[in-house]
Amino acid sequence: MSHKEDNETKNSSSRTDLYAKIPRTCLPIVYHPDYNITFMGLEKLHPFDSGKWGKVIHFLKEEQFINDGNIVEACEAAEEDLLVVHTKRYLNRLKWSVVVASITEIPPLLFLPNFLVQRRVLRPLRTQTGGTIMAGKLAVERGWAINVGGGFHHCSSDRGGGFCAYADITLAIKFLFERVEGISRATIIDLDAHQGNGHERDFLGDNRVFIMDMYNRYIYPGDGYAKRAIKRKVELDWGTEDSEYLQKVELHSEGALNEVRPDIIIYNAGTDVLDGDPLGGLSISPQGIIKRDEIVFRAAKRRGIPILMVTSGGYQKKTARVIADSILNLHHQNLIGAEAVEGEGSSSSLVTHMMCSHGASGSKFTSV
Repeated sequence: MSHKEDNETKNSSSRTDLYAKIPRTCLPIVYHPDYNITFMGLEKLHPFDSGKWGKVIHFLKEEQFINDGNIVEACEAAEEDLLVVHTKRYLNRLKWSVVVASITEIPPLLFLPNFLVQRRVLRPLRTQTGGTIMAGKLAVERGWAINVGGGFHHCSSDRGGGFCAYADITLAIKFLFERVEGISRATIIDLDAHQGNGHERDFLGDNRVFIMDMYNRYIYPGDGYAKRAIKRKVELDWGTEDSEYLQKVELHSEGALNEVRPDIIIYNAGTDVLDGDPLGGLSISPQGIIKRDEIVFRAAKRRGIPILMVTSGGYQKKTARVIADSILNLHHQNLIGAEAVEGEGSSSSLVTHMMCSHGASGSKFTSV
């Protein structure tokens, strides 16, 4: 898309509920209980902890950092929202349970009626996708935002995989490009243990998007075609530990932001780099992940660049605790916090939750 076409699109974008105004009384932390996938135990057939997002919120509440009244409730992305990036053909393919079973790597799904698969598996993923799009706008407005879910970096416009059915990172960027004045360049810093081949395929040849990707070179997806989109590629070996890892995170995140100054950073903060993760193959400690996130947020804040964080992969029960501890550390380091929501007085007409007006009807594994 040319810049002229992009500017024209900003004036003709279709209506969406995902960019509704959020009260300043809310922290730019996006979540919905529907993020969590529970379906007769079938979710346990994949190593992904499909309830980790709710656990993160539980831990943050325990530490009294958030409560139900000061976080943003995510809305499900409607089909019209998804069509900003996805092809109609791809979305129609998701109406076949066998396709969803392949994407999510849960084979028994292929035997279930698709209306159940839509309700219990795809709706949670669409809600997380809506959360990422919402968090993109919030990041621009507040300087930072965190979607407690999302980070489906293996999905592109016309194909899913690795538990990723919707291209939320691409969608968040395209929404910003099309709807928010002054946002014309984005940098993706992808620190999940796996290559982010979905957004790479979507932005191949698009000079508005700079991609830094740091991943285990030996694991899924090994997408050589998508690698052509990476502007700063950092391939890691099996068992990489904290010292080498953090040195590379700092060197290359600083280098990426020095090379091109973006209007927004999308930070894919996968925790499958954690030591012992069955899919990531790296050996990073919980403290290393906390420091990693601090390095990225500090680099963004030093330059005054808005940052959107999504949580992506992570396949151990302790992952949720690590994510929560990292968010708390960002707060303690004054990199995020309540100061971002000061400025507008309260009003009796303000609400503290976003209410959704659509979509509210009642093995060998790879990755997210």
